[in-house]
Amino acid sequence: MEHHVLTIAEASALIRRRELSPVDLVEGLLDRIQALDSQINAFITVTGERALERAKQAEREIAAGRCRGPLHGIPFALKDIIETDGILTTAHSRVLRDNVPRRDATVVDKLYGAGAILLGKAATHEFAHGGPSFDLPWPPARNPWNTDHHPGGSSSGSGSGVSAGLFPMALGSDTGGSVRNPASCCGIVGLKPTYGLVSRRGVFPLSFTLDHIGPMTRTVADNALMLEVIAGHDPRDPGSAAVPNGHYAAGVERSVRDLRVGFIRHFHEIDVPAEPEVTAALEHVARTLQLEGAEVRDVHLPTLGEFGAVNRVILQSEAWAIHGPWLRERPGDYGQLARRRLMAGAFFSAGDYVQAQRRRLEMIAEVEAALREVDVLLCASSMDPACRIDRPADIERTYPRQARTPFNVTGHPALAMMAGLSLGGLPLSVQFVGRYFDEATLFQVARAWEQASGVDKKHPPIV
Repeated sequence: MEHHVLTIAEASALIRRRELSPVDLVEGLLDRIQALDSQINAFITVTGERALERAKQAEREIAAGRCRGPLHGIPFALKDIIETDGILTTAHSRVLRDNVPRRDATVVDKLYGAGAILLGKAATHEFAHGGPSFDLPWPPARNPWNTDHHPGGSSSGSGSGVSAGLFPMALGSDTGGSVRNPASCCGIVGLKPTYGLVSRRGVFPLSFTLDHIGPMTRTVADNALMLEVIAGHDPRDPGSAAVPNGHYAAGVERSVRDLRVGFIRHFHEIDVPAEPEVTAALEHVARTLQLEGAEVRDVHLPTLGEFGAVNRVILQSEAWAIHGPWLRERPGDYGQLARRRLMAGAFFSAGDYVQAQRRRLEMIAEVEAALREVDVLLCASSMDPACRIDRPADIERTYPRQARTPFNVTGHPALAMMAGLSLGGLPLSVQFVGRYFDEATLFQVARAWEQASGVDKKHPPIV
């Protein structure tokens, strides 16, 4: 059995029927990690022994009729800014190279409670901001579709590892698109949930206003299963929303007939003109949803330039508030890219920050108005396929060419997934955006596209 191609839903069904042992699943994935991770560098820390112990425990519990749900016995990885009790948590930085927390983040508690099995901590851009960097103790992750190419960031190891079949699910963080960028580059499904739906307690912050934690999986249904476990109010997170956890997986297969989809064409046609392959892929997604019975109409929002400016001022100001003391005391412990990007926050004024927050509220109102007229928004995620990882100028040029930051600014849920493959064999992407706390409809539309297109059946050539 090829364990690495199993979805969460498939593996869970086999485990419940006693046709697959969690121990065999973990052992198979550890063998794959041993064979392939030197090519893609998805991991900073592999927790193999702990994983095997938890797999044995899961096997005993399931055999005794104590199945905890669909994630019981399913392996996962964590972006290495998420705290794990007794396990190295570095944020991919020399600053924290010896950091071993004494608690688990809330999302880790929830995954453990569901019986999921941690395989290890995944590479990230340094402190979720500076990368890909070659001057740090661990190499940057690479794209399994072509290891000469960038996997996206900052949840880079989470994206490349899911795509390569090293683990079926992972968690990333998303402050300016850092779940959705690796999902776009690596051809998987990445969700930035509604702001406050998933607890951030125990996750190293980058921007208190913009940070989100989200699931990364190979399929839409798997993403919904993971969100059901990690969502929910956490009184220990000041940004957590007091809303009930939704039943996201139940409606994934519903028809999109008569749903209204707002296509934000100006993002990729005018604001930041996309590569022709991306434009063609987005038009194909829209036509496919129409054939499935959805109504597609054009929608206009503020420009990507406006959204990007607001995101930049808030993110950089809050990141400086977090990192300023370390940058003053030990700047040499940061990699060059992270140091340069974080230092920029020192030059924004209080007035800049207040005006950005004021404009942010106006932008929220404009997106809310659009979503009163349609059920879901459709737009670009990345404007280009992934560039080479060894060309800093190309990374600097293409990284801002995206449409993800608007929905960090507004906090609406947004999902990125594959829209097809480029002529060069690299994933192209699409993004769906929903109303606050309506991830269920987002999954419904994403699944309709996935099922009609078969993108969930496409896998990278890495063996």
